[in-house]
Amino acid sequence: MEIQSKLLGNQQVNPDTILTFPHGIPGFEDQTRFKLFHQEGSEIVYWLQAVDSDDLTLSVAQPSHFNINYSFVLTDEEEQLLQLESADDLLILIVLHKQDENHTGKPTIKGSIKSPLVINSAKRIGLQKVLIAIEQSITLTEKVSEIDVLEA
Repeated sequence: MEIQSKLLGNQQVNPDTILTFPHGIPGFEDQTRFKLFHQEGSEIVYWLQAVDSDDLTLSVAQPSHFNINYSFVLTDEEEQLLQLESADDLLILIVLHKQDENHTGKPTIKGSIKSPLVINSAKRIGLQKVLIAIEQSITLTEKVSEIDVLEA
C-alpha cells in the first residue's frame, strides 16, 4: 500500500507493518494508524507517520538513548488493549519536539517523558501511557576508559 507524507514523500509500505493506536494519541485521537520509519543518518530518531494524514509526522526515539528507563505498571484495560502476552514484546518510545525558548534559532530537542508510547511490537498495537505521579531517580554508571597496552 502507498501512504503519503509531506515530510517523507510517498512511501510504499507493507500493510502488515502498520501500527494501530485504537484510541489515537492524545491530541490526535482521530489518527489511529501509523507507520514507523527510521530516520536516515540517525541511529536514534524514528518517524511515526500517520497513515491517514499526510501532515502528521512525529519524531520519536527509544528512551534508553537518553538514559531514561521506565518502571510503571499497565492497567488491566491497557494490557487488554495491547493484547499483551509477554513483556518482551513491549517497545517504549518517547515523542520528541524542538523548542526554541530563547528565540536564538538554536532549538533544543525535548522529549515527552511523562507520556511514553507503549507498543506491543508483536501485535502492532499501541497506546500513549500518561504518567500522572512520577518519581524520578538517577542512576550513575561509571564509564570505564579502555587503555590499549602494547607489549614491546
